[in-house]
Amino acid sequence: MSKIEHFLNDKLQERKDNLSIRNLSTNIPPFDFCSNDYLGFARSGELKNLIDNILATLPNYLNGAGGSRLLSGNTAFTEETEQFIADFHLAESGLIFNSGYDANVGLLSSIPQRGDTIITDELIHASIIDGCRLSHATRYKFRHNDINDLETKLKLSKGNIFVVVESVYSMDGDIAPLIEVSNLCERYQANLIVDEAHATGVFGANGSGLINQLNLTNKVFARIVTFGKALGVHGAIILGSKNLRHYLINFARSFIYTTAAPIHSIVAVRSAYQHLNNIDHQLIHQKIALFRNMLKEQNINALDSESAIQGILFSSNEATKLAATALQSKGFDVRAILGPTVALGKERLRICLHNFNTDEEIISLVNHLKELN
Repeated sequence: MSKIEHFLNDKLQERKDNLSIRNLSTNIPPFDFCSNDYLGFARSGELKNLIDNILATLPNYLNGAGGSRLLSGNTAFTEETEQFIADFHLAESGLIFNSGYDANVGLLSSIPQRGDTIITDELIHASIIDGCRLSHATRYKFRHNDINDLETKLKLSKGNIFVVVESVYSMDGDIAPLIEVSNLCERYQANLIVDEAHATGVFGANGSGLINQLNLTNKVFARIVTFGKALGVHGAIILGSKNLRHYLINFARSFIYTTAAPIHSIVAVRSAYQHLNNIDHQLIHQKIALFRNMLKEQNINALDSESAIQGILFSSNEATKLAATALQSKGFDVRAILGPTVALGKERLRICLHNFNTDEEIISLVNHLKELN
């Protein structure tokens, strides 16, 4: 075995020893409490029909991907879709990226410069952390949702200041104090960036997100909206000013140096936004309320969350994995979230609720959780 293969083997063995090894699986239990498909769009026949209807109107030469958008990969339909989405979210402009990861890396690596300051919540998305690492700016993190600690970091900041938060946090499911964060940013002339990945589709008018719900659209420098969660498709958009869009076209390397998404992916995004007008936006909140009320009745140790993401806490990687395996054997697709993805002592089952989960499935899941917790 070569030196590098020994290195790979040793690192994997470390993960096996502490029970945090990751593996891909195609064995999916029937009751989905795992995916980010909160509204059921990924399995929607109505959405598929909308996509097919639009594709049928487009010329055949647009079927595939032809290059980066700065070369041969741009289309009028893509630009029209970007403006359609921007209008939906009450933003001036938007630029589509191939994924939420690409969007976050492109934004954070290209705008903050040496001498500037980036301040992120300690539980921010990994993609935002990676984007910050590629920047030459000074970086701080503040304690999760802690306004006082954020202000402490703001007082230390220099240059252009960027505060980055998620509106709904992907592992805890809790909501950022966006009004308070926005007020602080205004006081310290900081630029607020909000990742709306897990709020889009669930909060705000027709699923437009928490920034819209809280009337903060004019207080935010940039929003990242991803399409692979509640919208059930793929890709992301950065929303902001026309100036921001033009800057990203010129300086965001994850946009410039990649093949454009094929037109059928853009059609899927456009169709998903149209489909938001066809659903009952209270249904997901009814499912959340049922689940939360049952957790309280059963006195189950859970994180506090008003979103579709719910966390059931356990004491270790081993206990969490055993609980997940037990639930999967009963047909519930529930996954263990282990260290180092979350802090040691914060291991949990991450449960996602969906429009298509029946009340009977939710009640049965909580009853099984009571036996394990």
